[in-house]
Amino acid sequence: MTLRFYDTASAEVRDFVPLEQGKASVYYCGATVQGMPHVGHVRSAIAFDQLTRWLEFRGLRVTVVRNVTDIDDKILAKSEQSFGPDWADEPTARKDEEWWALAYRYEQEFENAYESLGVQRPTYEPRATGHIPEMHALIQRLIDRGHAYPALDDSGDVYFDVRSWSKYGSLTRQNIDDMQGAPDADPRGKRDPRDFALWKGYKDGEPVTAKWESPWGAGRPGWHLECSAMVTKYLGTRFDIHGGGLDLRFPHHENEMAQSQAAGDEFANFWMHNGMVTYEGEKMSKSIGNTVSPAEMLELASPRVVRYYLGQAHYRSVLDYRPTSLQEAAAAVERIDGFIAKAAAKVGQQTSEPKSYTEGAQAAMPAAFVAAMDDDLNVPQALGVLHETVRAGNTALAAGDLDAVKDALSSVHAMTSVLGLDSVKRPEAVQSREHAALEVLVEAQLEARAAARANKDWAASDAIRDTLAAAGVVVEDGADGATWSLKRD
Repeated sequence: MTLRFYDTASAEVRDFVPLEQGKASVYYCGATVQGMPHVGHVRSAIAFDQLTRWLEFRGLRVTVVRNVTDIDDKILAKSEQSFGPDWADEPTARKDEEWWALAYRYEQEFENAYESLGVQRPTYEPRATGHIPEMHALIQRLIDRGHAYPALDDSGDVYFDVRSWSKYGSLTRQNIDDMQGAPDADPRGKRDPRDFALWKGYKDGEPVTAKWESPWGAGRPGWHLECSAMVTKYLGTRFDIHGGGLDLRFPHHENEMAQSQAAGDEFANFWMHNGMVTYEGEKMSKSIGNTVSPAEMLELASPRVVRYYLGQAHYRSVLDYRPTSLQEAAAAVERIDGFIAKAAAKVGQQTSEPKSYTEGAQAAMPAAFVAAMDDDLNVPQALGVLHETVRAGNTALAAGDLDAVKDALSSVHAMTSVLGLDSVKRPEAVQSREHAALEVLVEAQLEARAAARANKDWAASDAIRDTLAAAGVVVEDGADGATWSLKRD
């Protein structure tokens, strides 16, 4: 089956044909590092990590760029708060923190969250502040083409003229006259309230470290301009995929596409957007108090479970969080890991394998899984194939069919690897004197239970099993006798 993805710009699922044979180029919007990562940030990163892994599995050499917006009005405002009486608004807040220090601190928080959940590092991760010359060049190209102009009020701002570009609004299928004014600068210097800022002139009272000289006066870049300048530097003026959260379609991606194409760049061949995360059907909001952060999720469940939960829905759908969501995800992961552990013990394979997209992994991947992932990255359907393979593997274990067990285990490894689950550490048994002692005691209890069952003393057998269960030991009966494991939280 041909790879097919939904393209927001054309509003249809299209065949994906790389612009350069054997390669794929992907840019997705990273964080504006003004605060701690929220669950939407991490869901987006996992969705595009799954995309990257699948493109790699399909034999493409993938270049991934994920930007860091480290200069922005919100970052400056957050820094300014730290110099006032209300600075301690979160546990990691620091008194009198310069904007660049605040941005770097939060950037590290994002990196930690990505790493904890097995999100691969991008090929390049540029910061906006490192690309000011490229932004100046893009602004000048737009001015020369008649699509941008310096502010009419001598503020030093430079605006994109939305009415000069006939395709403005095409990404989100909006009419200019129905749009609200862009809130990124005082409208008095604009020809049209909807014109958006490419460059923001320096204002008295702002940090002197947050301004750069330019042909139009000292200032800093507009948010939308930053991505256009960075993506074309690293991926060229035409590339395969531009991605990000659904909330970025307008105004960010609409403006980004307009300014880039108006400057003469073909820009993205596909636009892909992941859906939002809700809390019991409602939009997450700090004011309502119904938010849950990645850090809070990781306090409730292992990284492997959190990754499974955040990556289990179709990337374009809404992912709804409920108090039982992580418990359900944990049960699913437990079934997968339980089979891996039991099967590995039987056929002698390791319980985890490094990511490999060799011919062996290709051969082990079920055709139904490949078809699901090729069809607009249909992860829910792919997970159905994974769990069906686990069930078939357990049936083979019970029947003693070791060839079938080995095949199922290879397939499960291939599927969990391409979904990124194997990039998150799986809890392993603690190899210590304490664990060795526990093993001797449990095995003795299982021998006593086996003797009771042989004598048809079912009451004694059940009592031993109940005692072990109360101690957190899970007993499973199979064709070759009973096996045990520690119950995972």
